[in-house]
Amino acid sequence: MMAADQTVLGVPPSLSAKVVGSFAYLTVKDRLPTILTKVIDTIHRNKNKFFEEYGEEGIQAEKQTISLLSKMRNELQTDKPVLALTEGLGDTDSWNQYLQRQRGLQGDPESVSWFKSPWLYVECYMYRRIQEAVWLNPPINNYDVFSEGKTQSFFESQQAVMALCTYLEGVNKNMEEIFKNHLLEHFNKLLKVSLWGNKCDLSISAGQENSQKTSPIESLESLQPFILVDDSNMVWSTLISAQRPTQSGKTTSGRVDIVLDNAGFELVTDLVLADFLVSSGLAREIHFHGKSFPWFVSDVTAKDFQWTIQQTMAANHKWMSKSGVQWQSYLNEGVWSYHDHPFWTYPHEFCDMAADAPDLYATLQGADLVLFKGDLNYRKLTGDREWDHTVGFDTALRGFGPAPLCSLRTLKANVQVGLQPGQAMKLSSQDPDWMTSGKYAVIQFYGPNSEQ
Repeated sequence: MMAADQTVLGVPPSLSAKVVGSFAYLTVKDRLPTILTKVIDTIHRNKNKFFEEYGEEGIQAEKQTISLLSKMRNELQTDKPVLALTEGLGDTDSWNQYLQRQRGLQGDPESVSWFKSPWLYVECYMYRRIQEAVWLNPPINNYDVFSEGKTQSFFESQQAVMALCTYLEGVNKNMEEIFKNHLLEHFNKLLKVSLWGNKCDLSISAGQENSQKTSPIESLESLQPFILVDDSNMVWSTLISAQRPTQSGKTTSGRVDIVLDNAGFELVTDLVLADFLVSSGLAREIHFHGKSFPWFVSDVTAKDFQWTIQQTMAANHKWMSKSGVQWQSYLNEGVWSYHDHPFWTYPHEFCDMAADAPDLYATLQGADLVLFKGDLNYRKLTGDREWDHTVGFDTALRGFGPAPLCSLRTLKANVQVGLQPGQAMKLSSQDPDWMTSGKYAVIQFYGPNSEQ
């Protein structure tokens, strides 16, 4: 039996669009159809491109893909039951088993519908159905419907990327002096740059332009009051305690895994943090985890990851291209590696990972620290449930703890745990949208062996 099936005393219900007026309800009612309409428009706009590449076959594929997506949009807007997937890909069985499980939990197949099911499930399901519509229609079956937005986000953030690469160059050039006196200070800065990079999320703005125009380093001080939980000292001490002396008398560091969120500017902030961790000796190697197909509008796929490094290398800016060359050599040397696993594009809560994806769980157990970027990862870490805000992060994880882990997240969904008594009430009175505006953030740590 999977963790999410267990009706455990004290585990609250999943957030869902059943509650009229809730953020989940407004997301399913308004934001998801808007995203689907944008996807349909994007495919239609590229009709000539498909014709040039594939002739009449491309046009037919475009029409059929749009027809499937329009059908899904109608199912969503009229709260129809969720349908099984039909295309027989590697993950189809897992998705259909999850649907059966939802039916078992709801007790009635009809009630597993767009508005009555867990929000986390139906939102993930929509992206999987977008993928199904594309996959079922060769020759356009490898087309990334979100590629244009991700590319635009990267190019519109060029000033900020240049500023960040220039800062990184300054740090790397003076690493010897920094290592002695200022390592913690620069670690904190770059951890927070990676945190705030998460503001640039195209699924929240329903694909509206959402890029970083200013130097991120300069904004850090003014953003500090908006960090509701700041466990960066725990992240630091985890990295320090992973260091081991070798026989030659030198010190070896641990492995850091970064579970990525958005492409564009956020990915650059993650690459800059990873570069600093390696060049400063705080980490020995970095494993990046991305998505195996286009997901949640702006999430990183293998293609986005490689493209971003190529673009950085090719930039007409000295420190930017130098950074790109360095990142490519980390990949060539195996100091950095990119991985994807189908579980990251499942609808499951992470407390199911040990049972449903034991190979991935075992992989994460090999890390000394796992950084989970962004809102969707936080929703999956906590099960996207109606937790009381003062419930401990460790409680909300419900047994998930392959390694010491930290969520770096700007808040864009109404789940947040681990706050001080009264903190949420104060925030609600000052700023009713505090959980969904992306204005607030957390650096929230859990160590399986440490008392929280």
